[in-house]
Amino acid sequence: MGIKGLKQVIADRAPAALRTVEMKHLVGRKIAIDASTSLYQFLVAVRSDGQNLTTSDGSTTSHLIGLLYRTVSMVEMGLRPVYVFDGKPPTMKSGELSKRREKREKAEESLKAAEEEGNAEEMLKQLKRLSKVTPEINEQAKRLLKLMGVPHVTAPCEAEAECAALAKAGKVWAAASQDMDTLLFGAPVLLRNLTAPAARKLPIEEIRLDEVLRGLDYSCEQLIDLGILLGCDYCDSIRGVGPKSGYELVRDHKTIEHIVKLDKVAKGVPEEWPFDQARELFAKAEVSECATDFVWEKPDTEGMVQFLVNEMEFNEQRVRSAAAKLEKAAGKGQQGRIDSFFKVKPRAASDKAATASAAGKRKGGAAGSAGAKKTRK
Repeated sequence: MGIKGLKQVIADRAPAALRTVEMKHLVGRKIAIDASTSLYQFLVAVRSDGQNLTTSDGSTTSHLIGLLYRTVSMVEMGLRPVYVFDGKPPTMKSGELSKRREKREKAEESLKAAEEEGNAEEMLKQLKRLSKVTPEINEQAKRLLKLMGVPHVTAPCEAEAECAALAKAGKVWAAASQDMDTLLFGAPVLLRNLTAPAARKLPIEEIRLDEVLRGLDYSCEQLIDLGILLGCDYCDSIRGVGPKSGYELVRDHKTIEHIVKLDKVAKGVPEEWPFDQARELFAKAEVSECATDFVWEKPDTEGMVQFLVNEMEFNEQRVRSAAAKLEKAAGKGQQGRIDSFFKVKPRAASDKAATASAAGKRKGGAAGSAGAKKTRK
């Protein structure tokens, strides 16, 4: 679900933290990708007449098509993706999962009604809502990634938390997910829309946690509290508290404990609202030791053909072409980035002033010299 309204707060209050980048600017970067949100995007986007693409016996292939071609694009551009799959959901998420089941049941009823009415637009809308990443889809994705030579891991719990932990540990540079709660897990850099299908032409968004905290004038703990106030997978939102008021409440009153004592807030707090447990899940998420050094290998071309062509009915020429691109990229090795060799120290204000003054003198001197030459002519 993510954090509703958090991006709006960042855009309004910490605009320096948010920027758009092109994939070519990420060359040489190792990136941990939330597999679940990526596969869901492929299921929703890769369709024909509103339906998932399937084999002749009805097996869904949309997720494999999206995963194959988007990953090849990233690797060709010099990125080093690591896909992270969800482990067991935290106990506190059971309420959110129950709500999702209820929404699916309603979507199924709406789809049936739309089919009876012949309403194609409504049918497509409900079919997208019914798209779901199943255990079988996850296992097929893992099998394909292994054949492609692209590393993947299964998180102990939430994939977003593991992506953030890998970035904090320096195993990757950024976490890629559609869910804004990845920032609450402490990801130093969050990339959104990285695996969005190319046809949608969504810009890749880069959000830097240090700039978020600086712009909001928050601590990490206060950012977590803001996310909980706005509503997350572990807690419902507070009635009457939106992005603007939530930001101001945390800014002025610092913690949830103080905020919920306010009369204007207390009346909107849900009856069951375990904010302290939610806070603990964000601050001390269940993650691995992040000890793995990831390796990107050459693809198993014949294995890819066996799986995608013989079993999933892909076009063989296209599969071999994709495998050749992966092999070529693997043969190049990993391109280094200049910023991996040194760190640029931020200049002190006095240094900046001195530089500006020197530049002004040079400019003035150049103007005077030009004027003198003009006079002589």
